[in-house]
Amino acid sequence: MVRFLHTGDWQLGMTRHFLATESQALYPAARFASLRAIGRIARDRACEFVVCCGDGFEFNEGFARTVARACDALATIPVPVWLLPGNHDPLNTAAVFRSRTFLARKPAHVHVIENETPIAVKPGVELVGAPWTSKRPLVDLVARARAPRGAPSSGVRIAVAHGCVDTLSPDESNPALISLAAAESAIASGKLHYLALGDRHSLTDGGASGRVRYAGTPEATDYDEVAPGHVLVVDLDAHDVKGEAVRTGTWRFLREKAQLSGAADLALLQERLAGLEDKSQCIVKLDLEGTLTLAQKAALDELLDNARLTLGALEVSERGSDLKVVPDAVDFADLGLSGFAERAVERLREQASGTGQEAMTARDALGLLLRLTKEAS
Repeated sequence: MVRFLHTGDWQLGMTRHFLATESQALYPAARFASLRAIGRIARDRACEFVVCCGDGFEFNEGFARTVARACDALATIPVPVWLLPGNHDPLNTAAVFRSRTFLARKPAHVHVIENETPIAVKPGVELVGAPWTSKRPLVDLVARARAPRGAPSSGVRIAVAHGCVDTLSPDESNPALISLAAAESAIASGKLHYLALGDRHSLTDGGASGRVRYAGTPEATDYDEVAPGHVLVVDLDAHDVKGEAVRTGTWRFLREKAQLSGAADLALLQERLAGLEDKSQCIVKLDLEGTLTLAQKAALDELLDNARLTLGALEVSERGSDLKVVPDAVDFADLGLSGFAERAVERLREQASGTGQEAMTARDALGLLLRLTKEAS
């Protein structure tokens, strides 16, 4: 029996343009912190080694600071670490793994899987890697790594790969798709005992055998991920396998839908946003639907601006939202406008009742007027 830690898709150096100013530094820092968490898990769970199944770095043209910080974090992992080049960091002429900074700072126990040659990580346990050497491979790299090797003479063989299995891909024409049936056949015949996969950021069981798995990303990267923020601690021998998902993530991407038709709905949305835990590490995208008056839309804008002060980021989806704003005479009844200002507001109200960009601009202008008037009072 061997115990190892299966991870991948660290995406070191990743940023997100929509983050609040201070979060632009906190979010990348969390990804380096996840490596230190991996080191603690490997130590506490007595893992014998770690495999990172591709995309350790977000960019191949790694900034020296990112690479240096990565090497410092890797140094805290107390067991051997095997890094597989993936589609974000393929092993080409510009590979981050061949950069001067990486070669100078790489800890001695950190290794890059450069080809398909089997690697004996300990007696009776070998790794067979399927590294990417370009961003668009034209073959199933797992098949190339698997053939023509027969069954291991003793012990277990672990394949380390990156990419999408064919049963999970919407693009059947992709020549690099990993054949799940072929992988399961190799497992059934004893040629392979575990396929450790990266590329899919969600924790996913890829096949019926329980020996084809994605560990997902240790820190969430987008809204559509299912169960991100984990690593897998795997116990494996030729006859049995057990994978335990261990939580590492600290950031969350949340997509919320809000139906708005008045002040009560705005109060409910405010309560929902205020009730979120760990707001500074929470990224929220809102799908807004319904109909509001201009005054209510101004209140919504103020509500969202206040929420942005504490959240890691708050976005309003353009595609997922269908919020209508209807100018109401009551909105301006208490402003006490006269003369030119009154005529300007009437003209904007007429424009706002239409459609298109001009109407949207008019509604925004009227909403801003209401907010400024409220603040002045």
